[in-house]
Amino acid sequence: MFSPPIEPIPVPIARRVAGVDEVGRGCLAGPVYAAAVILPPRCRIRDLDDSKKLSPEKRHVVAARVRDRALAWSVARAEVEEIDQVNILRATFIAMRRALAALAVVPTECWVDGNQDPGLGLPLKMIVGGDGLEACIMAASVVAKVARDEEMARLCAVHPGYGFAQHKGYGTPMHLEALRRLGPSPIHRRSFAPCSQTQFPFTQNGIDSIDTDDWEWEAALP
Repeated sequence: MFSPPIEPIPVPIARRVAGVDEVGRGCLAGPVYAAAVILPPRCRIRDLDDSKKLSPEKRHVVAARVRDRALAWSVARAEVEEIDQVNILRATFIAMRRALAALAVVPTECWVDGNQDPGLGLPLKMIVGGDGLEACIMAASVVAKVARDEEMARLCAVHPGYGFAQHKGYGTPMHLEALRRLGPSPIHRRSFAPCSQTQFPFTQNGIDSIDTDDWEWEAALP
């Protein structure tokens, strides 16, 4: 006489949400960075906020707290050559996928800032303004920003004269004036219109400032 097989009792999988965010999409130079962060449930990190709302000094402090408290975190990038080859939006998604793949803990789902699906291969929640709303996305925002700023400071010594340590590659008046004088460096995004032009936009008060991650540089996209 045989006993019927015992059906295994399903064990619920612990929910592990990876917050994913990018930084540097609107820059004229340097790689685009992305970070992925899995925080423990009910984790509270002091002073955590959208990276754009924190001073550079506070970002470094908060990034260290995130790295210390997170279940897992990672930072990845897409290079200037990739940006110029596939366009900035696709390169941003590449950086996000690399950051997710580099996590030491496998997440069960991803929360991403914005309204476009980067194709991360996991259940996805897209949140417009998520870097100011959800702790895991805020954490990714801060970690990515600190990592990219440090890299741009390093590149400032490699490519002097552009002021990368100050403006981090954004299209500030200082940066555009350096482009006008020196021309593009090896780390400038040639697919971005200002880096491929010999003339730059001027206003009555000087050079227009271009310094937001929200500008899509539509004229430069294939």
